[in-house]
Amino acid sequence: MQLTTHIGKRINELRKRKKLTLKNISEQTGLSISFLSQLEHGKTSATLESLKKISESLDVNPSYFFSETDDDSRSTITRNTVDTANLTENRFIYKNLSGGMKDPAFIPNLIILDPGANRGNNFSHKGHEFLFVLEGTLTIEVNNCVNVLQPYDCVFLDSSKPHYWFNKTDKPIKFLCISTND
Repeated sequence: MQLTTHIGKRINELRKRKKLTLKNISEQTGLSISFLSQLEHGKTSATLESLKKISESLDVNPSYFFSETDDDSRSTITRNTVDTANLTENRFIYKNLSGGMKDPAFIPNLIILDPGANRGNNFSHKGHEFLFVLEGTLTIEVNNCVNVLQPYDCVFLDSSKPHYWFNKTDKPIKFLCISTND
């Protein structure tokens, strides 16, 4: 299943399970009903910023939309599988490493940003994030303060502060993002 279709399907299923309308989600996120409808039907893709807004309105971590299953496993192993076909139009891969564990205390994600990826607006959400750079040079802005992280650098941040990630280089960046599931 194409990533855009998968994300839309997950949003639709969760929204209906919570008995919310597109209008409810639109009012909570500031995203248009038309955009949300197109997203649910796989006719458009979402930015990381819009997924964060939608996840907050549905009370889930953004990685929920990328997971393959809702199984409640006690332990999981995620093999070295990064599907580059899942690269979004915004040129990032967001790989949930939790193996579909239901209601984990934290969500580990592998994020790969293509050169120039994620030029957008700062966002904020509940919880905390820990970023650990594996490859490349990651530029991160937190509360209007810009920092550049090199391989093996890390940052722990309060996600309620406005923040965003950028790849301002000509090479891909790989980093781990571990966020609390608040």
